[in-house]
Amino acid sequence: MSNLEKQIAYWKTSADRNWETAQGLLKLKRYDACLFFCHLTLEKSLKGLVVKQTEKPVPYIHDLKKLAILAEAKLTDEQIENLRIISKFNMAERYDDIKFAFYKQCDKSYIEEYFNISKELYLCLKKEYQKE
Repeated sequence: MSNLEKQIAYWKTSADRNWETAQGLLKLKRYDACLFFCHLTLEKSLKGLVVKQTEKPVPYIHDLKKLAILAEAKLTDEQIENLRIISKFNMAERYDDIKFAFYKQCDKSYIEEYFNISKELYLCLKKEYQKE
């Protein structure tokens, strides 16, 4: 396995593990943490696609929209907008005042909406790996 293939495999495996964590956190009703792990799942999926597309190490960014552009992912405008929104879940989990405000925002309907959107995006990105 080449170094490039190892990098791509790392990002894919890490994304899969983070998705499992997001699912577990959803069952535990740790909604804010669940959405944080949804973001991580998508970020790592996109980073693997960036490596695949560019054949270079991935940049140190967390913005999902920028990563999707670098990966040249075939996404709709609505999916790109959802990535922009989900990018905010990364920051929300890191700072106490923002974290608390985000925690209060994460009611059952909000979590269900963005968990399902994240799942759809994750499955879509997994299909991108199969394209030549």
